[in-house]
Amino acid sequence: MFHENEKTELKKTLNEAFEKEVLAFLNTLGGQIILGVDDDGKICGLEDADRCALQVADRIRNNILPSAMGLFSVEVKNENDRFYLVVTVAGGLEKPYYLRKYGMVPSGCFFRVGTQTTQMTQSMIDGLFSRRIPHTLHNVVSPNQDLTFTQLRIFYEEKGYDVSGTHFLKNLDLYTEDGKYNYAAYLLADNNGTSIKVAQFGGTEKLDIVERNEFGRCCLIKSAMNVLERLNVANRTIVRVGGTARREEIRLIDSAALREAVLNAVIHNDYIGGSYPVFEIYDDRIEIVSSGGLPVGLSEKEFFEGRSLPRNKELMRVFSDMDLCEQLGSGMKKILKVYSQSIFSISEHFIDVKFYYAKDALSILKNETGGVNGGVNGGVNDGVTLTEREKTLLSCLENEKVTMSEIASLLGVSKRTAERTIRALKEKNCIERVGSDKIGYWKIRR
Repeated sequence: MFHENEKTELKKTLNEAFEKEVLAFLNTLGGQIILGVDDDGKICGLEDADRCALQVADRIRNNILPSAMGLFSVEVKNENDRFYLVVTVAGGLEKPYYLRKYGMVPSGCFFRVGTQTTQMTQSMIDGLFSRRIPHTLHNVVSPNQDLTFTQLRIFYEEKGYDVSGTHFLKNLDLYTEDGKYNYAAYLLADNNGTSIKVAQFGGTEKLDIVERNEFGRCCLIKSAMNVLERLNVANRTIVRVGGTARREEIRLIDSAALREAVLNAVIHNDYIGGSYPVFEIYDDRIEIVSSGGLPVGLSEKEFFEGRSLPRNKELMRVFSDMDLCEQLGSGMKKILKVYSQSIFSISEHFIDVKFYYAKDALSILKNETGGVNGGVNGGVNDGVTLTEREKTLLSCLENEKVTMSEIASLLGVSKRTAERTIRALKEKNCIERVGSDKIGYWKIRR
């Protein structure tokens, strides 16, 4: 049973008023439109939900300005063989959003008041337009117009998209109004100046840096994936065996929450200001810092409630296409399901998230190996001195299926350097080869 409120609109069918409801949420702080539900909140279902989903996306794409691509998602749901749609709409930064056929006038602009969709006055429209964010990824010109998108095309091709022709980049909103590459295109290009680093420190203070990996300068999707892989290596699984040989695996940090925080930092960072997200590994925590603070118009209360006001809708759309982010606003729910709001420090210009390691896992590590960074090679030939690169490589080899190319990427070095590090570990009797060079793997000697 569904109920209408300020965040939820119920509709039995896809009718002529649909765009008005979308505009109402775009011009406030977002919400959901549920199609296939009657006024009493009961699911009546849609005759062809898949076709209706395509119509929804097409109507939002073609009938609303500025572009709302990246600001909505459409999900087909099924309950007791009755199919319905959940259209999630985020609040936009380029208010006022309006109907293309009417323009920026009262008959084309709407907002949400309680459970009602209300037409704006001209003074409201003028006020929103005067406060419109002037610098977004869409309208800021790329500092380099000689861009290539081989990596981006490969990512999309692997997902089954048609990447031929110029319409591919145009559909992703990678051009300004005058036809130049915009800043979103710059971030998604094969080569750019975006620096995204993962740094590891010895201890709990930012004093002794033991490793630094540069994962930027390439398509932002690739950068994000590399960061996720590196932090997944750092987020170790600790095994605890009970008195009756009961085996329990404990991650230092909840992996789903960590993933959401990383992707939020990458997608919603204020790149135009010249700052980039930073990821830091300590002996007691992983810390993630993104720049820009909260988007204008979004309060801390609304932020923690999962209300969505994407700063970079173009990136939001691309990462959604890659299945790297889910339903709008769901990421915060995943994080707060495991951690309290206290892990966040929010200021005018930055959002800092500190994931402290699980106490049980940390206690086991300290008892067995003397700490997290010391525990990277815990149990591996006591008395052997390993470099930080060798310790990181050992962590990589916990996954027997990891390839040499993936190891090199995680270490931030060339494939040849990774191979030399492998040889060094072999010479120190820390690893051994199981099987052939082609289909075998490296086994850590305990």
